[in-house]
Amino acid sequence: MLNRVILIGRLAADPELRYTQAGVAVTNFRLAVDRPFTNQQGERETDFFPVVTWRKLAETCAHNLNKGRLVAVEGRLQTRSFQGQDGSTRWVTEVVADNVRFLDWPKDGGGPGFAGTVDEMEEDDVPF
Repeated sequence: MLNRVILIGRLAADPELRYTQAGVAVTNFRLAVDRPFTNQQGERETDFFPVVTWRKLAETCAHNLNKGRLVAVEGRLQTRSFQGQDGSTRWVTEVVADNVRFLDWPKDGGGPGFAGTVDEMEEDDVPF
């Protein structure tokens, strides 16, 4: 069986970093990806995919990415459910990333992009 996703797009908003009760870092962001074709009006439509990163990769993404940055995300699709405030069951499908590559330079011109993976990230990894 195979569950693998590769997306290239721009962040639709700044990443949101938080920590679980156990102290594990988790970052959420939405990735805007243009469809490879145009609609009947000749315009490209865009899909917005929720992305989740964990641990050191989450901290690296939160500290170095912002709205509009171009990234490549590699990971897996995950579907989960939860109970809404009205008692109904809600379903969420998201990309759980294990590799995020920064494909453009930051707006401040701090240097080239940075590639981070779950296994490669170390405490001393400073992208810029």
